[in-house]
Amino acid sequence: MTDDLHKQRKRLYFRSFRRGTKESDLVIGGFAEANLARMDARALDQFEALLNQNDPEVLAWITALADPPDEFDNEVLDALRKFKNAMSDHRV
Repeated sequence: MTDDLHKQRKRLYFRSFRRGTKESDLVIGGFAEANLARMDARALDQFEALLNQNDPEVLAWITALADPPDEFDNEVLDALRKFKNAMSDHRV
């Protein structure tokens, strides 16, 4: 199980930085870099489900420009929102 989680983390890390837009790479990739190592199997699955969606939709959910479908309104999306807000707070 631990080896499977390690492989999933590596795969998700790679996918997080190759989203197709710079903003997605920064937000989603930065979140992955800061959080993947301590995410449990459930959170990893939730994160992977988000990565399977289109970037514009996911970014709209993260920035609260659109409400996510119920299946994506979870702890990982909340953590992504907090991460994005913290990124914004640190910009000049």
